[in-house]
Amino acid sequence: MKATGRDFAGMAARAAAEAKVFFFCGDDSSAHDAAQKILSLLPDPGERIEFSGADLKRDPVKLGDEARSNSLFGDKRHIFVRGQGDDTFDAVQVLLSGDVEPCPVLIVASGATDKSRTAKLLADRPDALMAMFYPPDLKSVAASVRAMADAAGLRIGGDLAERIARSAGLDTRLARSEVTKLALYLDASAESPRSADAAAIEAIGAKTEEDGFGALVNVVLGGEKAKIPGELRRMRELGLNPIGLLLAIERRAAQLAALAAKLGPRGDVTALLKAEVQARRVFWKDERELGAQLRQWRGRKLERLVDKLVGLHRSLLSNSQDSELLLSQGLAEIARAAAG
Repeated sequence: MKATGRDFAGMAARAAAEAKVFFFCGDDSSAHDAAQKILSLLPDPGERIEFSGADLKRDPVKLGDEARSNSLFGDKRHIFVRGQGDDTFDAVQVLLSGDVEPCPVLIVASGATDKSRTAKLLADRPDALMAMFYPPDLKSVAASVRAMADAAGLRIGGDLAERIARSAGLDTRLARSEVTKLALYLDASAESPRSADAAAIEAIGAKTEEDGFGALVNVVLGGEKAKIPGELRRMRELGLNPIGLLLAIERRAAQLAALAAKLGPRGDVTALLKAEVQARRVFWKDERELGAQLRQWRGRKLERLVDKLVGLHRSLLSNSQDSELLLSQGLAEIARAAAG
């Protein structure tokens, strides 16, 4: 089965019932949202097992072994893979060659497209779903924000929905975090709806996108080590969520991976970015920083960055009390790698 962002919602229930392998590619936040939608439709997702694409590239047999081990003990589980490009291809091939039905395997592949080998391997199989998501625009993310708000018992207008969408960098995961914080702040629920206004948004987060994640993302990925302490101090003063910040960096890494895939080994960075800005796939204010970062993070170095972010995300989720310290250490390491 194959889907795009347009028809995924209509196919999700059928796919969750019939498929065992799910490959979500294209826009990172949309792909993650799709993976969460499939998980919500499974009768019993069970235990979550996580791998990075690099894990499976080193040991392609591991995916099939883990996906079938539930049959030995009867425990429900699902596997979530954070990949990049086609680094899961060999592992998926091995998985499909087995005779025993696997547990659900969900792969979110940054930088991959529906033209990648893994996507083509799965697209025509009735026991798999390959879904390709194109980068969202402001209007579609704002609509998603309003839907999230409705579910949380918040009444917000179009202007406020657009403001939240912009401040989240069109990342629906960050937008959902902001909506959740706003609902908690206003004590809103589906049973007891509340109206939100600009003052409430000012109270729960950074006043503008520039006061939020953008500056720190550019400092870290640009290798500006001397600015890291000041930016981390600003993060604490503004009360920025460590997971939210990490998601912003993950989104930029996914954007770099997608651009690197378009660029190829000998492409012209400047020409590519000008074309992306003209097509409105890249915001013009980000052009300079993206150019510098794309020249810095390429090939194997970019793969290592994605693996580092996956590991850091896992650490933050399992050690929430030390999340600020762990994030500070991780970002400093990434900045040193960028500078080197």
